[in-house]
Amino acid sequence: MILMTAIIWILRFVVFAVLILFAIQNTELVHLKLAADYQWEAPLVVVLLIFFAAGTFLGMLALVGKLYRQGREITRLKRELERAEMARVESLLHAPAAAAATDMDTPAHA
Repeated sequence: MILMTAIIWILRFVVFAVLILFAIQNTELVHLKLAADYQWEAPLVVVLLIFFAAGTFLGMLALVGKLYRQGREITRLKRELERAEMARVESLLHAPAAAAATDMDTPAHA
């Protein structure tokens, strides 16, 4: 477990170092033409970070509906399971009483 944690931290450090090197290497200004006369100028790494963050946000936003439906289905299934378990317990509790009543009604053969 400790080895796995160490490996994960090493991988995180390597990814962080690669991203820092990428940011240092891509400081050139990029011109984005958004409208007819509106132009935005920013370092390439900033533009990439903004678009990456926007894509991540939109992807998470697309999942919200599905996660909500799954949560409702999980709640419904838990309720259904609880009802089934209660019905099973009740049937087990009433089964011996029903069997005893049936035994009393049938005459014993000698």
